[in-house]
Amino acid sequence: MTIETKLAELGITLPDAPAPAANYVPYVISGNLLFVSGQISALKGKLGADLAVEDGAEAARGCGLALLAQARAALGSLDRVKRVVKLGGFVNSTAEFTDQPEVVNGCSNLMVEVFGDKGRHARAAVSAPALPRGVAVEIEAVFEIE
Repeated sequence: MTIETKLAELGITLPDAPAPAANYVPYVISGNLLFVSGQISALKGKLGADLAVEDGAEAARGCGLALLAQARAALGSLDRVKRVVKLGGFVNSTAEFTDQPEVVNGCSNLMVEVFGDKGRHARAAVSAPALPRGVAVEIEAVFEIE
């Protein structure tokens, strides 16, 4: 089964790959690795202040959809993804908020949903006092490709 078929079965429609917001490229291919720049959530706010964990997880899922859209733009087909290697998740949160892993799970769960075992990855889920444009979540990714 192709990844596009899997996405359709899951009822997932990928957005257009977002254009960079500053002086960087959306992705870089080096050898058999695809590095996708951080993708920001549409949701703005701070976890632990005005947003709940569930809001953050949904925002992280949106970041994951944008990561997949960038990967498809880079590769022409998500079938070229051999494995999701690593996600780096940044959560705009208060100093007291400690559920960053549960927030970033929104993206991690999506990767496993789409790619199965090859979607399991290494990960960082860290707090940030502020993120670009006031967004709730930003996530970057590294994919092994064929």
